[in-house]
Amino acid sequence: MDFFLCVVGMILIFEGLPYFAMPDKMRTMVQKLFEMPDKSLRGFGFVMMLTGLFLVYLGKR
Repeated sequence: MDFFLCVVGMILIFEGLPYFAMPDKMRTMVQKLFEMPDKSLRGFGFVMMLTGLFLVYLGKR
């Protein structure tokens, strides 16, 4: 459970860093996300999941 909490904490740090460092640019990026078609967002999400799975595989190896 300790490892899981550390991983969640690291994810929150990496997710929050762009909003802290450049809030104006992040606002613009989020607005552009609303304009993207669902198919593009699903493709991006799929690539992110595969990348995460690969990184977990490398970490457990």
